[in-house]
Amino acid sequence: MDYAIQAEGLAKTFKETRALAGVDLAARTGTVLGMLGPNGAGKTTAVRIFATLLTPDAGWARVGGHDVVREAGLVRAVIGLTGQYAAVDEKLTGTENLLMIGRLLGMGRSDARARGAELLERFQLSDAAGRAAKTYSGGMRRRLDLAASLVGRPQILFLDEPTTGLDPHSRGELWDMLRGLVAEGVTALLTTQYLNEADQLADDIVVIDKGEVIAEGTPDELKSQVGGQVLQLRPVHATDLANAHALIAETAGPQTRIEGEDITTPMNDPALMPAVVRRLDQAGIAVGELTLRRSSLDEVFLALTGHRAEPEQPEDAEPHEDEQLKVASPT
Repeated sequence: MDYAIQAEGLAKTFKETRALAGVDLAARTGTVLGMLGPNGAGKTTAVRIFATLLTPDAGWARVGGHDVVREAGLVRAVIGLTGQYAAVDEKLTGTENLLMIGRLLGMGRSDARARGAELLERFQLSDAAGRAAKTYSGGMRRRLDLAASLVGRPQILFLDEPTTGLDPHSRGELWDMLRGLVAEGVTALLTTQYLNEADQLADDIVVIDKGEVIAEGTPDELKSQVGGQVLQLRPVHATDLANAHALIAETAGPQTRIEGEDITTPMNDPALMPAVVRRLDQAGIAVGELTLRRSSLDEVFLALTGHRAEPEQPEDAEPHEDEQLKVASPT
């Protein structure tokens, strides 16, 4: 099988913090690999190693068939990176930002200008090309940031929490753009705090916790690992919520949870639903809504890590290093 990104035994420590403790992963060429994990799991550290911004303490990684340590220049020639923070110069216009990146990558002025115009058109920024980036909305800045990472026509794209802080419409626009890039043969490694984003975009997923891979597979395979279906119900009377939760937990187990006005529990046994309904009926608790649905990635994440996904925080003492790759020479 053809892999665009590979790692084996990848390890990295910052002072007393073990960010990575022997990570193995592989991303198939022309697909999206989603990397999920709680805060401090090591996701951003892994991305920085793949992007040649950090050197691993142990293990190896190859990107585009090149070793990230011994052949860092060759790696940089085939990758693009969009980090957690938009790495655009707010004082420059959209055109000037992309022209600067092109020139720093060694392109001639006319070629850099043409490439910039092409990307501004593709990312629906042509009308704002002459405006300073500081006047852009959050979604526009993110699109410009992604455009900047594509100036050098990378074969492999690293997206580290690319839609953090965006409204649903802007997030959907970036999803569509990423799908278009992958359709053209680009490989993407995506870290995200939005699990529905990984569900929508990722062909394969690795879940990292405490610097180690704890699960991997397609979204459907991961959902099946933790129970393919979830029983969700809502009592007619909100005052019955606590009692209903206690009764269902006795029947279904400790993974039963209250989520807003609903109670959810994994259903691995077809006999569970009628048993729950009988128990509630015996207790005189009326059920207003009762549904059986597939597990979500959020529930997979909860089952694997013990808590829900939260906004990412820096994993080491070197934040914003991802921005450097926008202006790195490919050699």
